[in-house]
Amino acid sequence: APERRARRAPPGILKNATFALLSISKERSNEFFDTVAERIAARGYKFERFAKPTHTKPAPEPILQGIVERCQVVIVGLAD
Repeated sequence: APERRARRAPPGILKNATFALLSISKERSNEFFDTVAERIAARGYKFERFAKPTHTKPAPEPILQGIVERCQVVIVGLAD
């Protein structure tokens, strides 16, 4: 069963943060995140890309765990 957790405060400094780019796998979301990734990299930030297998279901636990373990900031996006 899902559990509610308090939202974590964003990091005060993004300098050493790794961004997670989480696509919900809607049509054209890769194009959207290609642009986001370019802009993040141009500013010198690190990022990792993640994608749900389908937009109709929650992200599987291994994807969420990877984000939690390796990233400090998450950007979730879709495109239609």
